[in-house]
Amino acid sequence: MPKFKSPLSVVLFLLCMLCLAQGATAQKKAKDLFKVKSPKIQYVRPDTTILIEYEEFDDENSDAGKSINFSPKKELSIVSEDTTELDLGQQHIVEVSDEVLIDSTWIRIAGYYAIWDTRNINPYRMDARQLKDTVEVQLYDPRSNRNYKMPLEKTPVTSHFGHRGYRWHFGTDIDLDTGDSIFAAFDGVVRINKWDGSGYGNYIVVRHYNGLETLYGHMSKAIAKPGQFVKAGEMIGLGGSTGRSSGPHLHYEVRYQGNPIDPEYLYDFPDYLLKGQNFQITSALFNYYNKSKSSSSNSGRRSYYHTIRKGDTLSGIAKKYGVTASQVAKLNGMSTRSTLRVGKRLRVR
Repeated sequence: MPKFKSPLSVVLFLLCMLCLAQGATAQKKAKDLFKVKSPKIQYVRPDTTILIEYEEFDDENSDAGKSINFSPKKELSIVSEDTTELDLGQQHIVEVSDEVLIDSTWIRIAGYYAIWDTRNINPYRMDARQLKDTVEVQLYDPRSNRNYKMPLEKTPVTSHFGHRGYRWHFGTDIDLDTGDSIFAAFDGVVRINKWDGSGYGNYIVVRHYNGLETLYGHMSKAIAKPGQFVKAGEMIGLGGSTGRSSGPHLHYEVRYQGNPIDPEYLYDFPDYLLKGQNFQITSALFNYYNKSKSSSSNSGRRSYYHTIRKGDTLSGIAKKYGVTASQVAKLNGMSTRSTLRVGKRLRVR
């Protein structure tokens, strides 16, 4: 403490010290005012379960997964079987003598289809790789009022036929908005209208007069019913994103005797038309199956998981993945009455 000669000196010294203190405080406040504080970042782990493990790949036990089966079984013959129905669920043999009047023309049903199955996409058990001859298919014939129609009003392709991920993709995906109209590609009869929760979602299969079948998957609503005769261009359903789908689109397949054909062999989707009036089917079209089988066999075992969200129920989760609530409970070592905790991962397959 310095020595002061008078009381006035003491007062002046104290005033100076007070001013210095106030200046330092003001300077500190100014620095704090302009100081940029780093925001607190809370890391949230992204939920990729649905995108990677659910939406992209059909489950092997789904209709989509079971639709490729070239294991030959007893060949069904409308000549050797003295019956109109076999013990095969909803699979039927149609009598040769049956005929139906369609567009003023009598069509012999037995020549049109020998196996009628409203549940299984591929009941034929025919390996098209073993075809010996070329099959000539007339896709449409305007002279007989047999026309064709593109399955959608617009056909932007989002995914092609071929290897995708660890599975083979047996159709062409076409972009659409939920609720868009889906049309029958050719004249024919609806064979299947079904729900496939772990694959195609709402889907329809139509058998056509030209010998092909077409499949329309992931619809928000399937309208046409089994046994219904449809003309090319007739609306059969509405677009959606049901089943294993990462967004609204139409999964479109073309099949011959249960064997998928790359739709882009028949269609020029960018130009919105068929490539020709006729199409040749040979065994070479189906050589892809050797690659698809190899890729599937090398994929190993894969488990599927669902991350519980608010409002989820065990039965709702099970339905979404095409399994039962008891199966999910057993896989996770819990009971069907257990409380679901938001954020927890459940194994569903």
